[in-house]
Amino acid sequence: MRHARNDYNNLSQLDKKIPQDEPVFLVRAQDKASADTLRFWARRNLELGGDIELSCLAESHALKMERWHIKKSADLKHK
Repeated sequence: MRHARNDYNNLSQLDKKIPQDEPVFLVRAQDKASADTLRFWARRNLELGGDIELSCLAESHALKMERWHIKKSADLKHK
């Protein structure tokens, strides 16, 4: 799994960065809505005065998601 933020690439260290009770949401590249969702977040982050570099990083990651070879609609099926 590759995150846009390098400091999130080591999942075993995330519990030190994100509180255990903080809700998070993961969007996979294979989700047809992933790139658009991330681009929306990047724009909204800027509108709210967020970090420009982080928004640019999100935009770049959205392009990687868009190019991902497997695309499907999200579902709750466990395989």
